[in-house]
Amino acid sequence: APPAVATPAPSPPAGPVPPATPGAAVFRPGQWQWPTQGQVVSRYAEGDKARQGIAIAGTAGQPVRAAAAGTVVYSGAGLVGYGELIIIKHDDEWLSAYGHNRRRLVAEGATVSAGQQIAELGRTGTSRDMLHFEIRRNGRPVDPLPLLPAR
Repeated sequence: APPAVATPAPSPPAGPVPPATPGAAVFRPGQWQWPTQGQVVSRYAEGDKARQGIAIAGTAGQPVRAAAAGTVVYSGAGLVGYGELIIIKHDDEWLSAYGHNRRRLVAEGATVSAGQQIAELGRTGTSRDMLHFEIRRNGRPVDPLPLLPAR
């Protein structure tokens, strides 16, 4: 019998590679930045309305930084349970939220870069100095820890 011949796998069609969606690379695991220094004292719990993000303990006044570039879509204290809150829109899918600040340093409509200081850590609405940090995709909270760099 003649020897079996392996059939080569089909090649992908030739042609230009479609360009990446602007900003898409920011949202791979490890591409977000930590918003502040400190120990994670509360973790995300799927489906738990009280744990839709993480809490990072810190010292009053320490910098809170944008985890990724974007536009500030909310800067205020009108959402119950978040104290002084900043929400940044990164693209049509992704938002990040920073709650319990002592002082907000950016206004709605401001464009911020990744790592830019946006607030001072505080305790508005909590019993200790801490930052409440959320990442949301299509309006739904996701666990920020797999997206943040290991430390």
